[in-house]
Amino acid sequence: MAHPDPHAALHARQPGAQTARLWRIWMPVGLIVTVAGVLWALLTAPMPPEPIAAALPPAPAAAAALPPVTIVQTENVAPCDSPEIAELLASGDDDAVVAAWGGGRAFRDAIVAGDADCISLNEPQRLWLVVNKRRSLEPQNYAPKPLAIPAAIREGDGDYLRADVTEALNQLSKAAQDAGHGEVVLGSGYRSHAVQVQNFQSHIDQFGIAEAEAQSARPGHSEHQTGLAADVLACESHCSGILDFGDTATGRWVADNGWRYGFIVRYDHGQQGITGYEPEPWHLRFVGKELARAYHEGGFTSLEKFFGLPDAPDYIDEW
Repeated sequence: MAHPDPHAALHARQPGAQTARLWRIWMPVGLIVTVAGVLWALLTAPMPPEPIAAALPPAPAAAAALPPVTIVQTENVAPCDSPEIAELLASGDDDAVVAAWGGGRAFRDAIVAGDADCISLNEPQRLWLVVNKRRSLEPQNYAPKPLAIPAAIREGDGDYLRADVTEALNQLSKAAQDAGHGEVVLGSGYRSHAVQVQNFQSHIDQFGIAEAEAQSARPGHSEHQTGLAADVLACESHCSGILDFGDTATGRWVADNGWRYGFIVRYDHGQQGITGYEPEPWHLRFVGKELARAYHEGGFTSLEKFFGLPDAPDYIDEW
């Protein structure tokens, strides 16, 4: 009869042997589970995004065909160097010159700043002419052409104005009528040098030299000789006197609206120390629509201040 091995029973009861057996059984199962988890993670992971360039739609064919943009720097041309300004000056279209310059304000600013060498305030045929007690006409016997008679006149000396001024005065008179203020009638317009000699001497004979020079211009210093100046009357059922013009509804309307037609009141109230003349609300000076607008909008009351010129309260030499 065989006897059991006491050592074998002892080994069977030791826990280490059982653990080793279990490890040998479950180790393959763990490896299988781990591998399966890795494969699952790879299969279910999100795909990386496509490159941005690949995701954008292709450029339209028209855009692809556009030429490259070239930036060109242009040099500013001074108005006096502009062929357009030169051509307009030669044509005599002064209002167009001022418009091409950038308007009345820009034109005036350039003259005041000394940046308008091609513009002279002495040329008697120009709308921007300034003639006063310190600035005489050159030549002294200058005569404007062509002349025309306005639609509404009071017969007498000086029925003519420059043709362009005549047209503007006709428009002004019609606008005054349309506004319910009657006609603006020409009382005195162009006077030749010879006529101004007689007119000035008449004032001297009547008032003396000091008062004559406050009311009338010496020959060669008169705006009337240019054909650009108009002494006007207000006429409804009858015509008021010239000295009453500023107190009429027509006179007030002209003072407020004359600039729309190219006119300014040349000798305004409170300007005698600058212009040398007592107020003359009836004395309209044509400067063209562009300059008249700048004059009005700038609140100016004399051409001397408008163009930055010295005051001209009196003559340099005695009569």
